[in-house]
Order: sequence, then structure tokens, then C-alpha cells
Amino acid sequence: MMVLVIILVAVVILGIIQPVFAQSEMDMDLDVSDMEKAVILAGFAVAVVSVFLFLARDVILRKKTSYDSKDLESKREKTYEKYHSDWGDDYEEIGARSNTGMDKEFLSATASGDLPDYYKILGVTSDASPDEIKKRFRDLAKKMHPDRAGRDHEDMMAKINEAYEILSDRDSRDKYDRYRKSG
Repeated sequence: MMVLVIILVAVVILGIIQPVFAQSEMDMDLDVSDMEKAVILAGFAVAVVSVFLFLARDVILRKKTSYDSKDLESKREKTYEKYHSDWGDDYEEIGARSNTGMDKEFLSATASGDLPDYYKILGVTSDASPDEIKKRFRDLAKKMHPDRAGRDHEDMMAKINEAYEILSDRDSRDKYDRYRKSG
């Protein structure tokens, strides 16, 4: 479509420029017949309509929805356009929720009943402060580290690390607590 517009505009411009240069070189009066005037006018008309259609293509080709046929308050106030415009990145999608890998992991563990009690693993209460959690983790890590306690404590050390990783991060801990209470 764009190529057609460019070609038509180029033809019209060349059609106008060529007689002007020819007239200036020969020093003659320009004699344009009615047929040539009609062709030039038709070329301009086609070019203008083509440019208009190109610029208005999004509006013309837009898929109509059930919203378009209804007379709604949001339509009169233009609130629908605010949340359904092409500038969608500027607005947060209402109701959209992105589940992270951690959310999916907690959800599946809660559904199967396998959500570990990280507070029990670290030996702290659910209202423990971050400093208490850190102190308890360090004490357990010193006591249970495989280099110190032997290779048979590797699984316990992995559980302690996982518990600390979840409980030491505020967002992770909040998510964990939500899933723990729902399960």
C-alpha cells in the first residue's frame, strides 16, 4: 500500500515538473489541454485518497466488538479507551496476575500437602525477626554443615538453606506465609 502511494506521488510530481522544465528551456507558453488537466486532477485525487486511507487504516480495519454497539457510561466518559488503548504499556492490566515460579511451587506444594514448615526447620516462631532468623540459620549451619557433621547431614543442610532463603527475603516470606495459612 505504501509503495503504491509513493509511486503515485512520484508520477504526479514528475508530471508537474516535466512540463515546467520543458517550458523554461524552450521559452514557450505552457499549453495544457483539458484532457491533461483531467489526468493531473485524477492523479492528485488518487494520491490524496491513498494517503488518507493509509493514515486511517487502523480505524478502518479495526475489529468491532460488542462494546461498540452498546451505549455505556464508560463509552461516554472515555474510560474504556483509557484501559483499552494502543498505549497499553502505560496502564497496569486490571486483574492480571503474574505467577512466579515460587508462587507455582508453593501452590503445588500446598495442594499436595507437601509444603514444608520452614519455621520448624529453623526452629523459630512464625513472628521471628529477620535478625533472629539469621542468627538461628548461622547456628544451624555451623552445627549441620557436611564438612563438620559428616556427609549424612547434606539433606538437612539443603533444607536449612532453603528455609533461610525463603524466610530471609521479605517478599518470599510473605508469599510463603499466605500459602501456609491457606493450606
